[in-house]
Amino acid sequence: MKKKESDQIIEALLFAYPSPITQAQLNQVFDKPVPNLKDAIGRLNHSYNKYEKPYLINSIAGGFQLITNPDYDIWIRRLLGKSNKLTLSNAALDTLAIIAYKQPIGRYDIEAIRGVDSSGVIKTLLTRNLIIIKGRGDGPGRPLLYSTTKSFLEYFGLNRLSDMPKLKEVSELIESDPSLGEQITVFENDEIVGEDKKKARE
Repeated sequence: MKKKESDQIIEALLFAYPSPITQAQLNQVFDKPVPNLKDAIGRLNHSYNKYEKPYLINSIAGGFQLITNPDYDIWIRRLLGKSNKLTLSNAALDTLAIIAYKQPIGRYDIEAIRGVDSSGVIKTLLTRNLIIIKGRGDGPGRPLLYSTTKSFLEYFGLNRLSDMPKLKEVSELIESDPSLGEQITVFENDEIVGEDKKKARE
């Protein structure tokens, strides 16, 4: 099979499949020799860029997904309204951010940072498959520990957790919101303590 033909098949798969596609999934579709997904993505994106197409293929959640160019978001929102957007309350976003940066983490630790009960918000995030129960902690009562899911990466367009902005970078963006600033300070203090402990061991 020629590269042009396999690239067209991969493009069709990306168009039809609602979640990111991986090389392992491609191996189940093609007969041997199976095309290299990354190489095909490179050729397709080069073609999209050359002909100024309003879409591209992005690396998301360990796979690849066909997405529209962010420059066209405003027009897509006008057509779809809010139906294509994941809507979360400020409380849910706060809690999700804490879990994303501190995972695995228990409810009581989340509430210690937020200062309010978070059981309802956690249930919402579990229902939306943005977080999962990762296990149990070693503290009193062996509390449940929460971590983010692959769906979390997909919703926020991340390939891996390390793609999230560093807390020091985020702090500059939230100076206008004192409540968020207090939460970031808690995280930064934890980072400082961690660095001090590391230096002490060295």
